[in-house]
Amino acid sequence: MNCVILQPSFVPWRGYFHQIQKADLFVFYDCVQYDKGGWRNRNRIKTPHGTCWLTIPVNAPKHMDGLPISEVRISDDRSWRRKHLATLEQSYSKAPAYEWTRKLVDEIYDIDTDRLADLTCRSTELIARYLGIEGTRFVRSSSLGLSGRRTDRLLDALEKVGATRYLSGPAARSYLEPDRFAERGIELEYMTYDYEEYPQLHGDFDASMSILDLMFNVGGDAGRHIWGCPVLERIRPLDPHRDAEAA
Repeated sequence: MNCVILQPSFVPWRGYFHQIQKADLFVFYDCVQYDKGGWRNRNRIKTPHGTCWLTIPVNAPKHMDGLPISEVRISDDRSWRRKHLATLEQSYSKAPAYEWTRKLVDEIYDIDTDRLADLTCRSTELIARYLGIEGTRFVRSSSLGLSGRRTDRLLDALEKVGATRYLSGPAARSYLEPDRFAERGIELEYMTYDYEEYPQLHGDFDASMSILDLMFNVGGDAGRHIWGCPVLERIRPLDPHRDAEAA
């Protein structure tokens, strides 16, 4: 069974969803420490005035250090939702797939929760389904009762879910210990991100944008720019007459 373990992020880039698409089981690694200033509560989009952060404000108690992602709470001030939606409209209202993607965006911002991980995990699952990813199952590491630190905790998670192959991002080559995975009978595979440019609004191409940038710009063709299969072919509505003829 192919397994990916990644920290939950807010509307992450296309490589994140490529890993979801390749996984049988995707584990949101929400039991690890929240990294302030990382990707857990923010991501970048393009605007007519340059790149812009969409940031979810979180409560920052004095004991934030060591606080797991699963326990981080969103600020009580809900105005950020309205501001995000206004920024997205101003930036992408003229994009080819604005209406198609705006339906998804409205679902994301309608998620009613005060926990950051609830919002980021549920919105990631929504985007994955919108992209046509049907076979991947999702679980949160905070529900697995993991023990150990760093590699030990990672291996504990893989064993508890019954993984036989672990798909990792390329940056992990510098610290993962292949022998330890082999000892547990778990194959280790590294992702390769080699994506072509796609049509993009607002100046020179920037590959580091949120998945929303790709979806606003190419809509149902988003999958072709990630794993090679157009989204619309994967989520087309059932046509009994056409399917009967094909059979």
